[in-house]
Amino acid sequence: MTLDHAALTTARTFLFVPGHRPDRYDKATASGADVVVLDLEDAVAPADKDQARRNIAAWLAQGGRAVVRVNAPGTLWFDDDLDLVTTRRCPVMLPKAERADLPERLADACAVIPLIETAFGVESALDVCRAPGVVRAAFGSVDLATELGVRHDDRLALGYARSRLVVASAAAGLAAPVDGVTTALDDPDTLADDLRHARRLGFGGKLCIHPRQLDAARTGFAPTEHELRWARRVIDAGDAVSVVDGAMVDKPVLERARRLLDAADR
Repeated sequence: MTLDHAALTTARTFLFVPGHRPDRYDKATASGADVVVLDLEDAVAPADKDQARRNIAAWLAQGGRAVVRVNAPGTLWFDDDLDLVTTRRCPVMLPKAERADLPERLADACAVIPLIETAFGVESALDVCRAPGVVRAAFGSVDLATELGVRHDDRLALGYARSRLVVASAAAGLAAPVDGVTTALDDPDTLADDLRHARRLGFGGKLCIHPRQLDAARTGFAPTEHELRWARRVIDAGDAVSVVDGAMVDKPVLERARRLLDAADR
């Protein structure tokens, strides 16, 4: 059994697990993460790639449910990774996503989460989000920052890229994208600030690198009590143009209120 479309589009927390650490797979599943991402790419040294792939194949064959982050197209390991995910028909996180022409058998067999983490990928974000098989986009802040020569935690420097991905996702009819990692594991204030910033820009989820980040990320993308009270007042005002809290309410505002209430039920 694989993760369905709804689980991927509504998830707020995506927890990475190194593919060469099968002892962590079940722990990650039990951690409360909405989605577990078994990683064959950055977390795995070249010498361990093949064993990591075998680990993941065995776990998925036993009924495990996860997204698999494969190695990027053009690398030595991509074809073997592609064989794994298309055989198991599991969701795929595709790094260095830059083009709409995904491998046909990948788009036919798997739900795809493109990881936008290069300058070319940012500029091609709408085409990537519209590609066959794509269900949701994610932001690779660390890799992009390295290419641009900026700090990966500089929100101003990466603001354009984040906003472009949010707009491209909406234009393609996708769910709000998933924001990149916060590398500061022992700094809850930084994580909270990152979450507020991402939600303000329009992101709907977070890539997490440790289970201790999950609760904050889940809460950070949930509607606040203040927002829910406002949304209920808007709904109670009816479908016609009205005034709530001294501000005009029309159809778009009503739609936002409905979305907030829907999100609260997740």
